[in-house]
Amino acid sequence: MENFTPVSAIAGGLLIGLAATIALWANGRIVGISGILAGTLFPRHGDIAWRWLFLLGLLCGGLLYSLLTGQAAALELRASPGMTVVAGLLVGFGTRLGSGCTSGHGICGIARFSRRSFAATLTFIVAGIITVGILRHTSIELSL
Repeated sequence: MENFTPVSAIAGGLLIGLAATIALWANGRIVGISGILAGTLFPRHGDIAWRWLFLLGLLCGGLLYSLLTGQAAALELRASPGMTVVAGLLVGFGTRLGSGCTSGHGICGIARFSRRSFAATLTFIVAGIITVGILRHTSIELSL
């Protein structure tokens, strides 16, 4: 692993767990980013403010990190803009097909002992391992 920082990883994990716990206890809501975002795109009356505040908090977290450390969070896209759009659409399709995203299933679903979330998270991990294996050990180049 490159650039592994266990202290920030543990702190980030604890903060994510705390946010998920507070959302579930205070609002009875699952912290799945795809579901939260979908609720802002297709809002129901009285169910919008907390979603926008949560998404705003995600963005402000990066800003706060930059202010506290004096470093901007690094973002490097290695794919073409076309490939990035295709990948985003596939992720969106996958979250609809799987009834949630990695955060919803992997953090909240497993914590609630959901069999569907265990299966979904295992599928995410296996698909990631296979994808990395194919892209790192073959000469396939994906570009649009």
